[in-house]
Amino acid sequence: MLDEQAGVKIGMRQSTDDKISERRTEKHGRRGALRVVVMVSGGGTNLQAVIDSIKDGTITNTQIVGVISNNRSAYALERAAENGIPSLCVSPKDFETRDTFNEKLLEAVDGYEPDLVVLAGFLVVIPPAMIRKYENRMINIHPSLIPSFCGKGYYGLKVHEAALARGVKVVGATVHFVDEGTDTGPIILQKAVEVEQGDTPETLQRRVMEQAEWKILPRAVDLIANGKVSVEGGKTVILP
Repeated sequence: MLDEQAGVKIGMRQSTDDKISERRTEKHGRRGALRVVVMVSGGGTNLQAVIDSIKDGTITNTQIVGVISNNRSAYALERAAENGIPSLCVSPKDFETRDTFNEKLLEAVDGYEPDLVVLAGFLVVIPPAMIRKYENRMINIHPSLIPSFCGKGYYGLKVHEAALARGVKVVGATVHFVDEGTDTGPIILQKAVEVEQGDTPETLQRRVMEQAEWKILPRAVDLIANGKVSVEGGKTVILP
């Protein structure tokens, strides 16, 4: 969707909504529900937040068509089963080479024909071919206010350990598009969370999830599903 009122000329803005709308129309003959694949390695609390938000109408025009994990014991797969969502495991351990795994992972994602890929705690490096194919159609949730405490080595509790070690007073979470860097893609939404006296990495992690992650990830999905997100000059624009 091009914001002509803001004086943006046709072709100057790379619209995420345009890319997704074309796919949705091409496959369904009309603009159908946003087809989402969620990729997750662990418990799947962010997956559950998206599931619940679709059920209660916080997220509209959206369906989760598949869940992919690299971990057969991930509780996220049980969450998918409990909600009637198709799922599968694609693990690097099952393939002789990383290149083969990368090919099979991309095949698995493509098999669901998604409009949007959501990385919700997926602790595997995404193949460059997948990033290119799903440019501005793949988002990630990171438990910090990027550019703080992000990049290589910052994941899970490590993020919160680093924040507490530095003595910051405010932390939070970020939803961003995925590019070929690590946590460097265009930022969609962020939400701040205060650090409290006596916090441990575990208590801080839980508060960031409850107060930030579980709120902004569903919000980002809903914005994308309803044509409210565009990317211009490497930055996102949230449309009215």
